[in-house]
Amino acid sequence: MRNRRKPVLPLYLVLALLLVSQLSRAQGPAAVPRHTFTRSARLMGSHFTFTVVAPDDSAGQRALRAGLGEVRRIDRLLSFWDSTSEVVRINRAAGLRPVAVSAETFDLIARTLNLSRLSDGAFDITFASADKLYRFDRQAHPALPDSAAVRASVRRIGWQKIRLDADKHTVFLPEKGMRINLAGILQGYGLRRARAVLDKLGIKGGLLNGSGDIYCWGRQADGSLWRVAIGDPDHPNAVAAWVDVTDMAVVTAGNYEQYFTVDGQVYGHIINPHTGYPSVGLRSVTILCPDVELADGLDEVVFVKGPTAGLAFINQLKGVDCTLITDDNRTLASRGMTLNFYHGTTPAPAAKP
Repeated sequence: MRNRRKPVLPLYLVLALLLVSQLSRAQGPAAVPRHTFTRSARLMGSHFTFTVVAPDDSAGQRALRAGLGEVRRIDRLLSFWDSTSEVVRINRAAGLRPVAVSAETFDLIARTLNLSRLSDGAFDITFASADKLYRFDRQAHPALPDSAAVRASVRRIGWQKIRLDADKHTVFLPEKGMRINLAGILQGYGLRRARAVLDKLGIKGGLLNGSGDIYCWGRQADGSLWRVAIGDPDHPNAVAAWVDVTDMAVVTAGNYEQYFTVDGQVYGHIINPHTGYPSVGLRSVTILCPDVELADGLDEVVFVKGPTAGLAFINQLKGVDCTLITDDNRTLASRGMTLNFYHGTTPAPAAKP
């Protein structure tokens, strides 16, 4: 699991190729012109860019303020770093007492535990209980931490330990030093909630980009699908492939920004909660799924499970697809994944469960 979400403008992640027209194609005499409006903000420690399609400037700007404002609210409510958040309150009371939280916080934590159960613990919000043994500073380190220190650091990890009381809406971490961090799913949840706010304002199309976690619906102003590109890890400013989608999340995790090396091996910031060591074997994972919150968690599941087990896991899920790049630069894809590749690149066959 990762300590924080993706950094601002990472070199290898999903890029939005908006290429949108300012006016829609004419649909007949009664057609209402539609325009595209975009606004950016720094939220959740990352760069967010929201694009919406609206009939006029007033409606577009109002929607952008409301959508970004909803992400800001969620950040304050659930941040691991904000001293007033409900997550911090839960962590401070670890080993002492249950903490009453809002229905929103309770329900999100419950959903993370369902994902932990589904993934056999590959996704685990108690990863924050581990001691901080690593510096992901992009530097060469002489060695990994001592194995005994790593084993000790994960003793408090365990999603099964979290105690939820649905009647009282309380969350209890039974051991002192236990901590939860929702960073592995928080951006996806923020985008899902922002979409709900925009729906209420009558926005019929948009693309929400939370530092590479992309969620789009409806159509562009010219009536075309949204084009989302996948970057080339060896050429950060180039595009390796793209998809034309709507009503879909395209979410990427990678080891391209936060990492260190030992003897030439790259160790990224996504920690395997079972072992306490950084996950290896993958450079990048991209998930396509209609549920952006779920997609945000699944990219880490695949990273922790590794290429073969990760793709086998995705192949068992209905409506979810995945493409990934391995440490040895192979491009693999799940059974239902369809990409448009530049330079004649094609993915290897999907792994079988």
